[in-house]
Amino acid sequence: MDYFFVTYKIRFKGYREMTKTEETRPPFDLSGGHPTLDFVNSLDKRFGDDGPLELLQNYADLLRFMEQTKLLDSSQTHRLTKSTDPAAGTRALRSARELREALAVVFYGTLDGRAPPSEETRTLERHFRTAAQHRELHWQRATDAHFGPRMVWEWGRSQGAAELPVWILSQAAAELMSSAAMAQVRACGADTCRWLFLDTSKNHTRRWCNMKVCGNRMKARRFHARHA
Repeated sequence: MDYFFVTYKIRFKGYREMTKTEETRPPFDLSGGHPTLDFVNSLDKRFGDDGPLELLQNYADLLRFMEQTKLLDSSQTHRLTKSTDPAAGTRALRSARELREALAVVFYGTLDGRAPPSEETRTLERHFRTAAQHRELHWQRATDAHFGPRMVWEWGRSQGAAELPVWILSQAAAELMSSAAMAQVRACGADTCRWLFLDTSKNHTRRWCNMKVCGNRMKARRFHARHA
């Protein structure tokens, strides 16, 4: 599925050996069907009794998420890892979490029939405007028979900034939230989960973020309840 309606070009040549800890970290569960929804789901167990579980514990986790969702490639995340100092990484992570929680309030509120609070709306507007301010419009020559000469958006001088992941996520969120796809956003039917996902099923009847996890779990609960 194509999540972007504009073209981005970000090229790096950096490389860094992954640490053993990074190699063994579990991958993110991308059940949402869209990077923005997977991003909101990176705060797991949001509605669980045991409290939320933060999956973006540091800047390295944010870069792993960006690479896994293909919003950045490996060379780009390696370059950001090498060039970002700890303080800048901490600020970027804080900004990413602020964006994520504002998105969560709006998405879950919309699903529950509530209008977005003005505070979260202003937070999203600030993030969306900041992202737009860091894009540059460039002319691109024809690349093949399908793509002739055209104007493209690039991150240009901002491509090495620690906040680049936040800006890319903001752009993806802005596009989703202003598109017809908003009508396809759903929350998992499991009360303790409620992960967000994009329902692209034929009849728009998908109920679970992951049938093998929440779907089977809820079916088992109903079975035991009937036979108790």
